[in-house]
Amino acid sequence: MPLRNLREFVASLEAAGELVRVGPEVSPRLEMAEIVDRLCKRGGPAVLFERPTGYEIPVLMNAFGSARRMALALGADDVEAIRNRIGALLHSAPPTSLAEKVRAGWQLLRLGSFLPKMVTAAPCQEVVCDPPGLDQLPILTCWPQDGGPFITLPLVISRSPETGCRNVGMYRMQVYDNTSTGMHWHVHKVGAKHYREYERRGERMPVAVALGGDPATIYAATAPLPAELDEIMFAGFLRQQPVEMVACQTIDLEVPAEAEIVLEGYVEPHERRREGPFGDHTGYYSLADDYPVFHLTHMTRRREPIYPATVVGPPPMEDCYLGKATERIFLPLLQLALPEIVDLNLPLEGVFHNLALVSIRKEFPWHARKVMHALWGLGQMMFTKVIVVVDDDVDVQNEREVLWKALNHIDPQRDVTFVEGPVDVLDHAATRPNIGSKMGIDATRKWPSEGHTREWPDEIKMTPEIKRRVDALWEELGLD
Repeated sequence: MPLRNLREFVASLEAAGELVRVGPEVSPRLEMAEIVDRLCKRGGPAVLFERPTGYEIPVLMNAFGSARRMALALGADDVEAIRNRIGALLHSAPPTSLAEKVRAGWQLLRLGSFLPKMVTAAPCQEVVCDPPGLDQLPILTCWPQDGGPFITLPLVISRSPETGCRNVGMYRMQVYDNTSTGMHWHVHKVGAKHYREYERRGERMPVAVALGGDPATIYAATAPLPAELDEIMFAGFLRQQPVEMVACQTIDLEVPAEAEIVLEGYVEPHERRREGPFGDHTGYYSLADDYPVFHLTHMTRRREPIYPATVVGPPPMEDCYLGKATERIFLPLLQLALPEIVDLNLPLEGVFHNLALVSIRKEFPWHARKVMHALWGLGQMMFTKVIVVVDDDVDVQNEREVLWKALNHIDPQRDVTFVEGPVDVLDHAATRPNIGSKMGIDATRKWPSEGHTREWPDEIKMTPEIKRRVDALWEELGLD
């Protein structure tokens, strides 16, 4: 059964031995972050801080911080099972018989069953906080030079005034005072696009922020979905059950009914305020800059809520595993556009956008360069600073093998290409904000038709017969 809310996720983690409870008081100012940073670096469990200093609401952190916990969050044995489900959906052959048409029709009906389900009463509205105030929440200050406390795991919900499409994104929110925060909408994000639409109209933009909810919905808010695809429907697909939604009490938006806390408010057109610095997932502080301002006007919660939070910083951190889940789950979508791709690895140290290792079935000269440019043209892959393309017999999940073979396969002057284009807002190394260069490395074996005039040597391998004979002798030789 899918997990309906955050408390069911906590129970699931605890039953699996993946959660520790911390009973003594711990401060949400720096102390929680330091504890969780140490746990992340050691591959440790999720943690529920039961007594945040000065608050009565417990704090859940590192809940997604391992491959196993990501699988538990999405109701799967492992994330590859979800990738396979998406792959089967995308690569279904056109039905040719009545039985196949019935199965295809049933599959379409199943997809329709994952649409959000509206309810009239919801746990997230059990208590109305009057007056609303952010000082009621144990909001974290994560790193010493942070501009202030930040809400780090919010589901920020908006709707396009032009298309009516909903967006659920995860954008950090710096607390300025009891009823206002920054809204860290990068220029490339869908939430920022909605805001620009409201600004053109000169209208105030309604925004809802849900804290908590079922883990599939929290993950969906981080996923790089096309602007037209509803994150709530995608969450329903992941959990194989629709997400229940409830209308906000003061604005025309809907929020997950099983959320822990809901903030309702607005963002004023053309209003900006200095936001940051913030210790970010790059391992460096993102620089202070001007961003829109969220104004809190209404607040509801469960009777006994849990406050969800995450801390980002030098990898590996919890967000690395969210990113790894995205890498695996969305691989079939990349392969739909580029069927020559065999596998993809976004190493943790590349912090999502700095490095992609790609294996391909090479079919023509400079095929690797075609793949690089195609990837730079696909969604958030446009931010990837370095792409390394290898042959299909290289295991890109084995980074030592990639380094060995790639470095043996390249002539730097011939095989490295540079392009310019958009880069991530957090890329502090770029010459100008949001604009920079990218590098592609063709580390495939070179063909004569690619200008390689020398013979390409064979890789050193033992014969299968000797391998079998030594396998049989191994224990007898006492080498274990």
